[in-house]
Amino acid sequence: MGVTKRHIHPMQANKLADYAKVLSNPARVAILNYIGDCEGCLCKDISEKIRLSQPTTSQHLQVIKKIGLLKSKFEGKSQYYRINVDKLNELKSLFQEFFETTESKCC
Repeated sequence: MGVTKRHIHPMQANKLADYAKVLSNPARVAILNYIGDCEGCLCKDISEKIRLSQPTTSQHLQVIKKIGLLKSKFEGKSQYYRINVDKLNELKSLFQEFFETTESKCC
């Protein structure tokens, strides 16, 4: 497999690709949709809702959290997840700008 050569692309293109990679998995999309409905969600509750094992759900949560779309806090031994609204707005802006720019060039 080849090298991605991220350094030759603008930072904005790399960010957009990173977000797209996270959203390319339907389980992660389902997780984000579910977490958007609650103030703070436990991995156990998320895994039950999207019908994946807890370890698989936990792995997906870490991928989403790593890119910054999730925040988490511990209460005792429990970790609660919620949407990082600032990053969600960044994602929305990046995609909107991408589609508007692409559309203006071609259509």
